[in-house]
Amino acid sequence: MISAHSDRPLGDLLREWRQRRRMSQMDLAGVANISTRHLSFVETGRAQASRDMILLLAEQLEISLRERNTLLIAAGYAPVFPERILADPALEAARKAVDMVLEGHEPYPALAVDRHWTLVASNRIVPLLLAEADDSLLKPPVNVLRLSMHPSGLGPRIANYRQWRSHLAARLQQQIEVSADPYLVDLLREIRAYPVPTGTANRASAEGEVAGIVVPLQLIMGSEILSLFTTTTVFGTAVDVTVSELAIESFFPANAASAVMLRKLAESGL
Repeated sequence: MISAHSDRPLGDLLREWRQRRRMSQMDLAGVANISTRHLSFVETGRAQASRDMILLLAEQLEISLRERNTLLIAAGYAPVFPERILADPALEAARKAVDMVLEGHEPYPALAVDRHWTLVASNRIVPLLLAEADDSLLKPPVNVLRLSMHPSGLGPRIANYRQWRSHLAARLQQQIEVSADPYLVDLLREIRAYPVPTGTANRASAEGEVAGIVVPLQLIMGSEILSLFTTTTVFGTAVDVTVSELAIESFFPANAASAVMLRKLAESGL
């Protein structure tokens, strides 16, 4: 796996990213407008790549800002993209934007996560849905995927558990293909190993779903089923590593009954 803290040579990292993207040297050299010979020399260590060339190749390979810094460091250059903690004053505008989206989405649940699905922030509706989760899963840092699928988390309350887990596993697999992040590999393995809660399949309902369009999260709420679908929002032009890795998951009611349930839930939590 490619590590953000790898001490491997630049050429090895570039080759692995190129192969991960299923590109030949000719393909990458063509889109980067350099010679295949020069790219080959860079990959074998026979030629030194400039900082600008490394950034160009990384852009063509669609590598994350974090890994672009790794490539630069491997070549002996200083990293270009800053990585600040979210509490840094320089990221105040980004924090305010996240808070505005989360609060503005009420009475529907919304939360922000980092690249490892660690909870960064949420609106006041999210905790109302987690009342029955074990306290051990709610202690920071909270991993949202673990919390949602764990037998002591939301797992037993997800009516369409198999379907939702397959959906989340597919999203995780996509992230792994893009990032090669070993943490996500382990997380995917963990989630796939969770036992399927007994009886959940019998509670799943197709009524009111956006059939054939999105996979809903069907959450058991007493005698009713809360059906939700989610959208993801990211910062499209981020040049800070932390901001580039933030994602906001906004949940919407998949039917009118679920919208009513969420409004009542919000009112009860006032």
